[in-house]
Amino acid sequence: MRVVRVERFGGPEVLEVAEVPPGEAGAGEVVIDVAAAEVLFLDTQIRAGWGQEYFKLDLPFVPGAGVAGVVRAVGEVVDNPLVGRRVIAGTGGVGTYAGGGYAEQAVVPVDEVFPVPDGLDLKIALAALHDGATALEQLTQGQVEAGDRVLVTAAAGSLGGWLIPLLSATGATVIAAARGERKLRYAEELGADRVVDYSLPGWADELSEVDVVFDGAGGAIGQAAYAATRSGGRFLGYGAASGDFTAPDRDDVTTVGIFRPDPAESRELTRRALDELARGKLTPTIGQTFPLAEAAAAHTTIQNRQALGKTLLLP
Repeated sequence: MRVVRVERFGGPEVLEVAEVPPGEAGAGEVVIDVAAAEVLFLDTQIRAGWGQEYFKLDLPFVPGAGVAGVVRAVGEVVDNPLVGRRVIAGTGGVGTYAGGGYAEQAVVPVDEVFPVPDGLDLKIALAALHDGATALEQLTQGQVEAGDRVLVTAAAGSLGGWLIPLLSATGATVIAAARGERKLRYAEELGADRVVDYSLPGWADELSEVDVVFDGAGGAIGQAAYAATRSGGRFLGYGAASGDFTAPDRDDVTTVGIFRPDPAESRELTRRALDELARGKLTPTIGQTFPLAEAAAAHTTIQNRQALGKTLLLP
C-alpha cells in the first residue's frame, strides 16, 4: 500500500510517497481502508521538528492523526460486526501523536473507532474527530453566557467552523479574528457578528474588553488577544499556529491551557460531535482536498495560511 512518510524533519518537501506492506491488526486493533485522512496544523509543526518534547517520533514516520473509511479487518478481542462499517478513527489515544493516517490503510486502536451514522458523509464526519470534540470541550471550559463578548482567533480554521456557530447559538456576541478579506468573509458566513484582521498592526487595540477568548493562534496574536481580555474574563489557549502557546502573566484573568479529558470523556465528546453532524446542527466546511501523493501541497497550503476550514487527503 502507499503511505506518505516524513524521511527527515524539514519543509513540506520532506513528505515522500512510499510503498510498504499492508498493516495487520493486532490484539485490540482494526485495519481501515482509508477514504479520507485529516491534515492538521499540528501535522505541519511535527513534520518540521516542533514538539519533540511532547511527541517523540522516530524517523521515518507516517504523519496523520485521524482517518475516515471502512473497517477491513479486526484483531483479537474486537467485535467482528465492525468489519464493513463506515467509521472515523483516531490513530492514537488522547494526548498522543501516533501518526499513521497518511496511508491507504491505517491500523488503529479499536477504542478510537467511531461508527458513522447512516447518511452522514465520511468526509464531513471526520470533522467530528478532533475539531468537533475540541470545540465542545472548549465551549464547556469557556462558560460562555448570553450577552458575553467572545473573541475567536484563527477563526477561519477548521475549529472556527465549529466554534463560531456554537458560540452564536449561546447568544454571545462573536468577534472573529483572521487574516485577509477571504477569511473574514468566511467567518461572517459562519455567523460572526464582527470580524477583525489580525494581519494589521494594532488589530486588537480597537476591541473593547472581551469576556472570553478562544485562542487557536498563540504567539503575538495570542498575546494581543490576551491583553484584550477584561479583568475577570477567561482566556482559553489551545493552539500555537503563530509560534507558541500564549504565556499567561495576569492574575485577573482565568487562563485555561490545553485540556486533556480522560479517554472515556474524550470518546464521549467525539460521539456528541458526530451526533451534532448527523442531526444537521452544523455542517463543517471541507475547504480543500488533495490526493494522498500531494500531501506536500496540502502542508504548503496550511503553512501559508491559505486554507479555509478542514483540509483532507483522499487516498
